[in-house]
Amino acid sequence: MNIKRAKQEIKDTIEAYLLKDEYGEYVIPRIRQRPVLLLGAPGIGKTQIMEQIARECRIGLVSYSITHHTRQSAIGLPFISKQEFDGREFSITEYTMSEIVSSIYKKMETTGLREGILFIDEINCVSETLAPAMLQFLQCKTFGSHEVPNGWLIVAAGNPPEYNKSVRDFDVVTMDRVKKIEVEPDYTVWKEYALKEQVHPAVISYLDVRPGSFYKMETTVDGRKFATPRGWEDLSTMLKVYETLGKEMDREVVAQYIQHEIVAKDFANYLELYRKYQTDYQLDAVLEGRFSEGLLKKTAHAPFDERVSLIHLLFSRCQIRFAAQIRDDEKNLLLYEQLKLLKEAMQAEMPGSSLRGNDQLLCKNEKSRACACVADRIAEFSREYEQKRAAGLLSREEDRRCRQVVEQLEACLEMLQNADVSDAQDAWSRIHAQFEQSQDTLDQSFAAAGEQLEHAFDFIEAAFGSGQEMVLFITNLNSDYYCIHFLRQYKCGRYYRYNKELLFDERSRSIEARLDALNL
Repeated sequence: MNIKRAKQEIKDTIEAYLLKDEYGEYVIPRIRQRPVLLLGAPGIGKTQIMEQIARECRIGLVSYSITHHTRQSAIGLPFISKQEFDGREFSITEYTMSEIVSSIYKKMETTGLREGILFIDEINCVSETLAPAMLQFLQCKTFGSHEVPNGWLIVAAGNPPEYNKSVRDFDVVTMDRVKKIEVEPDYTVWKEYALKEQVHPAVISYLDVRPGSFYKMETTVDGRKFATPRGWEDLSTMLKVYETLGKEMDREVVAQYIQHEIVAKDFANYLELYRKYQTDYQLDAVLEGRFSEGLLKKTAHAPFDERVSLIHLLFSRCQIRFAAQIRDDEKNLLLYEQLKLLKEAMQAEMPGSSLRGNDQLLCKNEKSRACACVADRIAEFSREYEQKRAAGLLSREEDRRCRQVVEQLEACLEMLQNADVSDAQDAWSRIHAQFEQSQDTLDQSFAAAGEQLEHAFDFIEAAFGSGQEMVLFITNLNSDYYCIHFLRQYKCGRYYRYNKELLFDERSRSIEARLDALNL
């Protein structure tokens, strides 16, 4: 199965394992809660999805790569203790708590999360001395004499033997006690993730034309040559940073991430063309609604793969704009929720103020009380933010959004401290006006993003009509998280009209077949 389906399978397993009956007991008893064993090629996202799952399920996550552990750190160190049996004292060997098990208790203590996932990566690459302990761990959910706490699920990941010489096979007894999920690379699923994570559009457009280059693993006389999803994502990150620094990425840099000589060379060549297309086709002018007849003729007569790249360039410009818009919308929504709580606090703190319809002037200390309400809201929101952050429950974008809200609340506090506030209604009106100004700016940005989309449609219609290029553009819009959210708010008539055209699915498949034919 693909990584998206595997992720959902693990989430469903977590939901089932953590379901409790009317007495607070787990419906599936601990002995029947099989560890999940995730097997698949390296670099396809097995490890990465665990953080996503923990955040989305709102549970803890403790992650270890077992290849970094010795037998002593995994099961604990031995020590001699004294015990009495039948009136006689004996020396016996006991073990200190496993580093891995103790880290679960530490996680519970620091985050307050009593349930979670213990993720063990590269589990089938353990050393000879640690192998028996790993078998015991999968079969009995223990390290040495210490059990994994109740409510903590075991998920393990490993690579098939063809990808790693250190892999050892588990016996039937062990495999019969795990829930095995085999994962295969799938570009369509990865693209959905890549668009949401803002992977560089040059990477996505290249892989759309060359989907066979998404994942390659070949053994040659010179060793392994490979291209993986992890490599493409890391390359994308470096590519965006290079652009920020004004540097150009060449073939040598690409090959540091895509360790398949032919694919790296091909992408480096494509990247040069990608940059050239942005200039040749005057994309900034096109998205402002300005394009000449000469440009339309050049576009219409361009080779198919060049036209595909152009459509991706137009789409990526729109997608980046939509993503920024949706993220700002989500930030303003979070800020709005905090301002509602702030207003309630000010009403409770200053019941005689005009916030409740009373026109009497605030007494001299009302300004400081209004500021104190804002400061308290900042402190409370910051406390909740830090708690979620420590528990690992925030994605990078959610973390950024919370920081932005804190900054805007602090700006409200600074504004009140410097203003000549007369009463509570005045204090709230100033805060509300500051928010409304931010919302007005966002509304203007929303309208501009919509105009950009309309201009993209104008150009594609003028150059290609409702042909396969339009189908490709619509297909990309339909596959992207941010585009879908934007188009739920922005009613674009042409988008809905083209979606309803007859045989849209068949035409999409026809284009995909042509793209596959271009794969070298």
